[in-house]
Amino acid sequence: MTFPQATSSTTRRSIVCAATAVAAAAALLAGCSIPVSMPGVGRAPDNPASRAYRRTVASHLYSRNSERIYKGVLPAMLYAIGVLQVNIDRRGQVTSTRWLRAPSHAPEVVAEIERIVRRAAPYPAPGSAVTYTDTWLWDQSGRFQLDTLTEGQQ
Repeated sequence: MTFPQATSSTTRRSIVCAATAVAAAAALLAGCSIPVSMPGVGRAPDNPASRAYRRTVASHLYSRNSERIYKGVLPAMLYAIGVLQVNIDRRGQVTSTRWLRAPSHAPEVVAEIERIVRRAAPYPAPGSAVTYTDTWLWDQSGRFQLDTLTEGQQ
């Protein structure tokens, strides 16, 4: 480690002590990880809110809206992107929806996505209430893909 020219050994020791303290604090903080939970994503593979259940719900939405699914790779520029949280009860009924990121420039898309989600009920019964979250990728043609099942984007 190289230090700027110090005028005294006390200054040099202060710099070394400060560098050591910063390194120790960084190492200590790096070891303190707090698990972050994401709504709609469980940790156990058998948890209904897990990735497998997300795929099940996304597939259910696709099957109920096959004529609305954008086939193939999405274009580089999309008309709207939104993140919607859907609360589903143990029987597969939608109890509520909440936009985490609504496409505010396209209120007609917001309304249409909410209609699509509600009309697709009942969903496969999860057995307990769950929150399903997905990103809606909306093309100007009115067709969409869900991030969970997307074929990609140019």
